[in-house]
Amino acid sequence: MIGIDVGGANLKVVDDDGVHIHYCPLWKRSSLVQLLKQYRKNPKEPAAVVMSGELADCFINKAEGIACIVKAVLEVFPDAIFYGTDAAFHTGAVPQLAAANWLVSADCLRVRYPGAVLVDFGSTTTDIIPLAQFCDLKGLTDTQRLQKGYLIYTGMLRTSIPTLLREVVIGGIPTPLSTEFFATSADVHLVLEHITPEQYTCETPDHKEKTADASLRRLARVVCADLAEIGRQNAASIASQFWDVQRTLVCDRVRAVMKGSGASSVVTAGIGAPLFVEELSGTDLSKEIGPAADALPAYAVREVAVRENVPASRSRRVKR
Repeated sequence: MIGIDVGGANLKVVDDDGVHIHYCPLWKRSSLVQLLKQYRKNPKEPAAVVMSGELADCFINKAEGIACIVKAVLEVFPDAIFYGTDAAFHTGAVPQLAAANWLVSADCLRVRYPGAVLVDFGSTTTDIIPLAQFCDLKGLTDTQRLQKGYLIYTGMLRTSIPTLLREVVIGGIPTPLSTEFFATSADVHLVLEHITPEQYTCETPDHKEKTADASLRRLARVVCADLAEIGRQNAASIASQFWDVQRTLVCDRVRAVMKGSGASSVVTAGIGAPLFVEELSGTDLSKEIGPAADALPAYAVREVAVRENVPASRSRRVKR
């Protein structure tokens, strides 16, 4: 059984050989089929799939996105099954497939960590999921999750700096930011040594190198400066000020969800898991499942399919 998570920016695959993460921006019409073909060991290879890439703006609407992703997957894995927000597996394109990747993570972990909130801090978004409330989570859309505080559109790599900061302090002077796409959270976390250059897996805003020096140059531009104008220390300060806001936003939301749900502990996953283990005194899921914690929905959809012994049948819906 292969687990597949088709996001808008990344394709994540978990199989017997390990965890595989590919930068696959669907809005650029990246070839999902070609990437998937390398994981097909035989035409009948069973695959369990979850998605969130239907929201990519290359699609007119979510229905078109779902249909496109399902078609691409079925071209490679004809017997694939798809997990939906109704916590059921399907064999074709149905509305419930939209943004179900977070729910399958909860489905996988809810028995193991019944009193916890799962915090999946990924490249683009942060999922905050009260595992004890699984029945109430079913059917939620991403819009509803935004409203409930279960989804924050900020992540380790792809968040544009001015989405969280309106001004920074440079040389003791409050300085408004440009809203141009000059730097991202990946530049912040590379400068702060939270990630390595190899973990900077998305494109850079200027299509230049992925080094600390290049990231400092990009950060200087958010205040319309060259690095020589404001210096390395001030550019690094922009990174620190961004992280202060990002960390506070996520931690405050997690604590609010914990209070509202009665949860007593935190489990972290995603590329930013180690950061929030420290901040929230949580459990790092990577200590249990290794690198699969960075591709949790792909791991989870595989685990749930195997756990429930879901057959790759060709009925319209595979019920549990």
